[in-house]
Amino acid sequence: MILAGDIGGTKTALALYSKNSRGKMQCEVEQTFASNDYPQFNDILELFLKADTPINAACFGIAGPIVDQRCQTTNLPWTIDARELSAKLGTNKVRLLNDLEAMAIGILNSPPTDLLELNPNAQTKNGNIAVIAAGTGLGQAILYWDGQQHQPMATEGGHTDFAPQTLQQDQFLSYLRKQFTDHVSWERVLCGDGFSQLYDFLLETGFAPACATVPSNRNNASGGDRNAIISRMGLNNEDPLCFEVVRLFAELYAAEAGNLALKCLSTGGVFIGGGIGPKIRPALEHADFLRAFTAKGRFKPLLSQMSIKLSLNPNTPLIGAANYFSA
Repeated sequence: MILAGDIGGTKTALALYSKNSRGKMQCEVEQTFASNDYPQFNDILELFLKADTPINAACFGIAGPIVDQRCQTTNLPWTIDARELSAKLGTNKVRLLNDLEAMAIGILNSPPTDLLELNPNAQTKNGNIAVIAAGTGLGQAILYWDGQQHQPMATEGGHTDFAPQTLQQDQFLSYLRKQFTDHVSWERVLCGDGFSQLYDFLLETGFAPACATVPSNRNNASGGDRNAIISRMGLNNEDPLCFEVVRLFAELYAAEAGNLALKCLSTGGVFIGGGIGPKIRPALEHADFLRAFTAKGRFKPLLSQMSIKLSLNPNTPLIGAANYFSA
């Protein structure tokens, strides 16, 4: 039995996989936990695993940097160590991956029906693939093409400097600098809380009046998920302020996806994963998204032919973790 995990700042998903008669991984059981409800990852592991469950291998995709097979999670107070897990699970085949590494492997093992092409002018080519995923935070990875197959490479590119490209985005950066005085990264923008950041910025600059449906305080849990309310109303064009939030979020998402594509020269295309992409799918399918992605001056022709695929399966990181040892 293979134990696979997708460990994120908001939720942690664990699953047990086995190989079917065709040699393909199939999920036997899966369970999701609210990450913040548990002091340490081991608390979740003990709830999920039965004492008599034989584990042959285990792989976990984690939202955070993996150094010497040990991770201090970025958005949680957890420390996860592969050596400790190996002793606990009784197997030497334990591997920690950055969550985007796991997602990248999962996308490679996804059926075509799980992927939506966003560029109607895409040309299929071999080469590196860029992987970007906005969720609780912003993850980035590279699938390096070695001439025969793709090899996953982790990055912490989501923590690089936010780079505005328009006057409106310049003003947004100035707004963010009041909160994050040391450093404004892309993760401050392209994440779940990015919708609230954009909403409050546009409200402060007088773009449109406040939406009565959106809670005024982003920490007011009684009003519901503020970010979800903003994105839903924006997608449905129910409020001009929320509509502009979603439009600007998609514009920024496209711009950073294009940046990553240039940094790794992803002639093999770009994969967009994470929880936010499918939720704002109409905004990513809009022509403005492709326009912002390709707005790279002299490299516009190259990016205009690049495949951009949106992953629709939320279990992609689990699939990647399950397939790691057979990849």
